[in-house]
Amino acid sequence: MQSVQLRRWNAGAETRDGGVDFRVWAPMRERVTLVLEDRELALHREAGGYHSVFVEKLQAGARYHFRLDDDDALLPDPASRCQPEGPHGPSQVVDPSFAWHDAEWKGVGAKGQVLYEMHVGTFTSEGTWAAAARELQRLRDVGITVVEMMPVNEFPGAFGWGYDGVDLWAPTHLYGTPDDLRAFIDEAHRVGLAVILDVVYNHLGPDGNYLAQFSPRYFTKKYPNEWGESINFDEEESRPVRDFFVDNAAYWIAEFHLDGLRLDATQAMPDASSVHVLEEIVGRSRQAAGERAIFICAENEPQDVKLLSYGIDALWNDDFHHTAAVALTGRSEAYFSDYGGSPQEMISAVKRGFLYQGQWYSWQKQPRGTPTIGVDAHRFVCFLENHDQVANTGIGSRIRTRTSPGRHRAMLALLLLGPWTPMLFQGQERGATTPFTYIADHNDELAPLVAKGRLEFLDQFPSLKTPEMHAVLRTPHDRAAFEACKLTGETDPQIERLVRDLLTLRREEAFARQRADLLDGAVLSNSAFVLRFFMEDGTDRLLLVNYGGDLRLHLAPEP
Repeated sequence: MQSVQLRRWNAGAETRDGGVDFRVWAPMRERVTLVLEDRELALHREAGGYHSVFVEKLQAGARYHFRLDDDDALLPDPASRCQPEGPHGPSQVVDPSFAWHDAEWKGVGAKGQVLYEMHVGTFTSEGTWAAAARELQRLRDVGITVVEMMPVNEFPGAFGWGYDGVDLWAPTHLYGTPDDLRAFIDEAHRVGLAVILDVVYNHLGPDGNYLAQFSPRYFTKKYPNEWGESINFDEEESRPVRDFFVDNAAYWIAEFHLDGLRLDATQAMPDASSVHVLEEIVGRSRQAAGERAIFICAENEPQDVKLLSYGIDALWNDDFHHTAAVALTGRSEAYFSDYGGSPQEMISAVKRGFLYQGQWYSWQKQPRGTPTIGVDAHRFVCFLENHDQVANTGIGSRIRTRTSPGRHRAMLALLLLGPWTPMLFQGQERGATTPFTYIADHNDELAPLVAKGRLEFLDQFPSLKTPEMHAVLRTPHDRAAFEACKLTGETDPQIERLVRDLLTLRREEAFARQRADLLDGAVLSNSAFVLRFFMEDGTDRLLLVNYGGDLRLHLAPEP
């Protein structure tokens, strides 16, 4: 492939024949200076607050900073494509050309997918894209179809989840180079796997975030945000801000051949514009994909199905996780307290998706959810584990370690045969017991504050709010905690075979249809229920789920 010939994005450093084109938005700055390793160049001020310069004979690999007005500080590019020394170091010019081998890859649709959430830093002992690529064929053989990577843009420290990212355009140097990420995705496509990326457009991390120095208009105090300042999507000078985030989504699809996005905490992306920024993000992402099909799902804590009207394919369904966790563990504290784990809740989740569709939710002391009438079952992403829910146990314990083997098998069957879009968390497909806790390697000033905030969050669980538990909970910045989260070669052959068999069954017609209107369910006891998947030829399938004691049906009144 040849180098990029024309500017594709509104900001950043882009290679083209003969040099590199630099562009940055800094509307309140009179002068912006490009600081290279051997010289300094003034950028030309454009209309709309942009500054730009073309540097002849400069090549990919060159490192640079920006200086704003007469400030002494040297700042990285807000749209840097690579931060080889982390978010505080110099930016690096990247040539996006790559020898792709996926010309025949058509992408993935909204139906028929099995998701797999992956944290690259702990998925292997090496914690790199190159190491993770070696596991892709195994995942495909199990029956996974889509890898959902937790955020991989640059973040501070030597390890972390990625949700405190600050350089949204730069794949973190901790996992490899930008081309290592491209090679990972290329290999996934070779073995028949799609890859989508978890992106965080609701806030930026507190360390290494230099956006406000280029323009305070990136942020707004109009809306509260529990993780910092909200992004300015609808106030004065919001158009360049919207372009920054909308372009970023399209960038990952176009330049890395990603197969879609997972949009984090969309409830924290308030926007009163006539066209919501989420709709723009989805539209530009699909445009960037061209003829390739992409899959976009979203997390939305209030469970607002309006997001589907923006073109989003599916929403995470916390309700299913919460009722299943109560059924498996018997514990219903904190945000689990409004769930009973009953068979009727399971059947309702199968047939209706969200359990809360406007009812009173006592934990939040307000109504929760929206009606799902007419919403297809595949538009709900269901799971028994994800990064948040495993970590929110405090000690990072997996669901299989908190219940009996029989209950675990029963609920795993429900998850993998239900009409929704199922998701497994890394290692779950082989029965891993490796913990997964909240990890964030912040600086000496921030680390104790983050640790204190995390402890206060976990204190919503009475079982964790004790001196004894506080004594054993690891701090997020503990290097040993990060190392303990790394998956080992641990495999439970029975669970791995069960997952393979269930996902093989899932490809059969009865389960592959993902049609909630072509199944029904009945409660058989206070801990058992049956689902009937109807077939036109009368060869229906029955899924009997029992997470209690022996089931003796002396009378079975349900037809």
